[in-house]
Amino acid sequence: MRKPYALLLTALLLPLALLLWPAGPSYAADNGSWSVFPVSSEISQRPYFYVTADPGTTIKDKIVVANKTGKPLTFRLYAADAYNTARDGGFAVRTVKEKQRGVGAWAKPAKSRVTVPPRRTVTVPFTLRVPERAEPGDHPGALVALDERIDTDDGSLAVGVQRAVGARVYLRVNGPTVPALAVEKVRVQHSQPLVPGMGDSTARISYTLHNTGNVTLNPRVELKAQGLFGRTLLSRDLKGIPSELLPGQSVRLTEPWRGAPQLDWGDVTLTASAEDARESASVSFFALPWLVAAVLGVGLVVAVVVFRVRRRRASGLTPSGG
Repeated sequence: MRKPYALLLTALLLPLALLLWPAGPSYAADNGSWSVFPVSSEISQRPYFYVTADPGTTIKDKIVVANKTGKPLTFRLYAADAYNTARDGGFAVRTVKEKQRGVGAWAKPAKSRVTVPPRRTVTVPFTLRVPERAEPGDHPGALVALDERIDTDDGSLAVGVQRAVGARVYLRVNGPTVPALAVEKVRVQHSQPLVPGMGDSTARISYTLHNTGNVTLNPRVELKAQGLFGRTLLSRDLKGIPSELLPGQSVRLTEPWRGAPQLDWGDVTLTASAEDARESASVSFFALPWLVAAVLGVGLVVAVVVFRVRRRRASGLTPSGG
C-alpha cells in the first residue's frame, strides 16, 4: 500500500526559453510539450511582447498557446510579474497564487482556461490596462500557460510538480527613467593552510547587486583587490552577472579567489556599472594563517603574563613610607 504524501511540492517550472533566452530571433517559450508566444504575421514575428505606454493606456493583443503532444491539454492562463531568482538572478515569474502588482495585475487574458487539441494552437486575446498612477519605468512580466495537473512520484516520498510556460512581457511606462545600481554587503571569507606555504590559499567574495532604479539593467562588475602599500593582488571583470537585473530586484552573488594571499592586509573593491549608473563598495581583509595566528596569540598571552608577574614583583620590592 502506498504511503501518504510526506511532501507535496507545487512548483512553477519555467523552461530555459523563459529563463535564459535573450531578446533576439523569434523563439517561443517552450518546454517540449507546449509553447507560448505572441501572435505574429509572417512579416513581423516577435519573440516577446514589447510595449511602451502612457499611464492610463489600454492595450489589446493576442497570445498563442501551442500543444506539441498527441493528446489534448488544458491550461490555466494568467498574467504574472517577473523577478530575479535569488540563486543566479535568472528571469522568473510569480506563481498564480502570489500577489501581483504590475503586469500580473494589469493584464487579463480573455479566457482563464483553455483546452488545446493535439498538435494544434489556440489564440487568446488579452487586455493590458496601465493604471493612471502607474510608476514610470520598466514593469516586466509574462503571460503564462499553467498545466494544473500535479505529477506525483511513485515512491514513498511523493513530490507533486506543476509545469508552466510563459511569454515574456516587457512593459515600459512613459515618464522619467532612473538607472541606478548599488553594491551591498560585501564579504570576504578566507580558507588557508595551517602551515604557511604548505597548500593553496583561497577566498570567497560575496556581495549583493541591487537595482535601485526603475529600468532594467545589464550590469558589469569589476573586482579589484589591493594589499599592503597599494599592491594590486587581483583585477578582473566578473562573469555570471545577470544579463537582466530587473527594477527593485537584488541578487546575492559570489566570486572565488584562487591564490589569495596567505599573509596580507588590504581591501577588496567591487565596482558595478550599467548605462549611466556606477557604484562601488569595499571591504578590508586580513589574511593570517592559523598557525601564525596561534603562535602570535600564545606569544601575546605569555608577554601579558610576564609583564604582570614583573609588575607584581616590582610592587612588592617598593619600600613603604614611614
